[in-house]
Amino acid sequence: MRLKGKSALITGSARGIGKAFAEAYAREGATVAIADIDLAAAEATAQ
Repeated sequence: MRLKGKSALITGSARGIGKAFAEAYAREGATVAIADIDLAAAEATAQ
């Protein structure tokens, strides 16, 4: 999947499958916005 130039909003992205999707989309070139109730974990995922 090639996502260069695409944007994705992924909820529940601090851990589990949401985190895996966020990492995969970013690796494929998408701009990823993450959202999670656990702010500290979401910030760690963003790094």
